[in-house]
Amino acid sequence: MFLKIFSPLEQFEIIPFFNFKILFFDFSITNQTLILLLIIFFLFTFFFALLEKKHNSLYVIPSRFQLIIEMIYSLVLSMVVDNISGKDAQKFFPLIFSLFFFIALMNLVGLVPYSFTITSHFVVTLSISLTVFIGINIICVKKHGMKFFSLFLPSGTPVALAFLLIPIEFVLYFFRPFSLAIRLFCNMMAGHTLLKIFAGFAWSLMSFSGLLFFLHFIPLFTLLPLFVLELAVALIQSFVFSLLTCIYINDAVNLH
Repeated sequence: MFLKIFSPLEQFEIIPFFNFKILFFDFSITNQTLILLLIIFFLFTFFFALLEKKHNSLYVIPSRFQLIIEMIYSLVLSMVVDNISGKDAQKFFPLIFSLFFFIALMNLVGLVPYSFTITSHFVVTLSISLTVFIGINIICVKKHGMKFFSLFLPSGTPVALAFLLIPIEFVLYFFRPFSLAIRLFCNMMAGHTLLKIFAGFAWSLMSFSGLLFFLHFIPLFTLLPLFVLELAVALIQSFVFSLLTCIYINDAVNLH
């Protein structure tokens, strides 16, 4: 009897549903594209529903849904105010709030069985982090002009240390989008891979008889705390991504 060995990484495979190419550009519809479109549709529907007149009033006794939204709103608002100094801090709240919801939803959708984890691909997380990083630099250059380069040489630095400090600060600064992307990508990929390994191990033991069949309950019951842990990681990583974005915005706006 031959057993087919499944790789725990096959869950990250991009499967095309509809192939469509124009010259060097690929516009194929894949499982990744489908999940992403569903997430974007849900976010637009969710935010527009909050803006409707019949929903924009708060109740004295909030419902569970309103309580969750208010809690997330307060969390993100305090994160923005605490980490972006200055009177214009709240101008960046819509960006951080949308970014938090977008990343959190992408992470959580990947926990649904037979779905696809978009943030488990480095190209996706890098695209998001590069978009945020480029936007932050545009804001910084627009506000401060040539003073933007003072980020690489803090005031009061001795001239002797300038030749050593500038290359280090330059590398550290432009490594920021990669650190954001790698952190989110590695955490989501590692967690889902671990869940797949335990689930596959339990499924393999179920194919045997006798004592080995009953041993499958050990990895099976281990999946529950691992799932809860991965759920927490999905939310924490979206919070960390948003928090670091606030810190980078603060450095760009206030030249810290």
